[in-house]
Amino acid sequence: MKPIVETKNLSKWYGNVLGLSDVTLQIEPGIIGILGPNGAGKSTFLKLITGQIKPNIGTVRVKGQQIRNNYHLFSIIGFCPERDFFYDEMTGWQFITSLLKLHHFSSSEVGTRAQKALEIVELIDDKDRVIRSYSRGMRQRLKFAQAIAHDPEIIVLDEPLSGLDPLGRRKIIHLIKSYKGEGRTIIVSSHVLPEIEAMTKRIILIHQGKIFAQGDIHYIRDLIDTHPHIISIKCSNARQLASKFIQQDYVLKVHLSSSSNSLLIETNNRDKLFSLLPSLFIENKIEVDEITSPDDNLQAVFDYLVGK
Repeated sequence: MKPIVETKNLSKWYGNVLGLSDVTLQIEPGIIGILGPNGAGKSTFLKLITGQIKPNIGTVRVKGQQIRNNYHLFSIIGFCPERDFFYDEMTGWQFITSLLKLHHFSSSEVGTRAQKALEIVELIDDKDRVIRSYSRGMRQRLKFAQAIAHDPEIIVLDEPLSGLDPLGRRKIIHLIKSYKGEGRTIIVSSHVLPEIEAMTKRIILIHQGKIFAQGDIHYIRDLIDTHPHIISIKCSNARQLASKFIQQDYVLKVHLSSSSNSLLIETNNRDKLFSLLPSLFIENKIEVDEITSPDDNLQAVFDYLVGK
């Protein structure tokens, strides 16, 4: 299968700030997830492969052609940006039809395509409202509509689920997966692993502008699951609870607070630890106020993996 997107030694910096560094990869048809913490370089990468910005070093080829200033390729790419870029005094209908006119569709086709796109994202009943009156979720769905209205072969989505309610997320995920069945290429970014996992098994991990790892979800899961997790517990008898955890081989460290009403547990097997908690609480008659995981985020995972 020929790659749809190819990059070679791709680098981009903004003054003294590095956006992307020496990225070489190939993206084949289907859904590919770009996963990384905020500020990792995901948006820079997506802007480079869609020809919106020029690399300082390296090349980007889409379907074998240079993307920069290649207007033919722009017509087969749909882009949903992370940030809003609307004319707020326009209605949703005016915004979508204006973009379709830039693709030189006929007047009748502009109307048909706008109608279909707004129906897909369930904004047809609000099409005549000005965009400044839209909620955050509605604005997010309008950005998705702009990305698909011209029926592109390649759909690039930068944090498309941001601001959507659970039902909205589920519908957009279903849409994205349906496009794969039509033979399209969908490149979607997120800083939330479960969001990407719900859409695809093919993932690229990006950190500090570099491709840190790529592969299927099982490989990525193995990397992330090796990350020691810190669990914070506030309870009625933290000292007694700490004595129980010290005995477990999957507990690496236990730190008791000076007030003895909370403890931090570092473990390399979070699932085992959580499965043990209920029985320990019941057997020792410990009242629990709070259980949190302060490092349960992608930034902590990347920091650990890079540190290794």
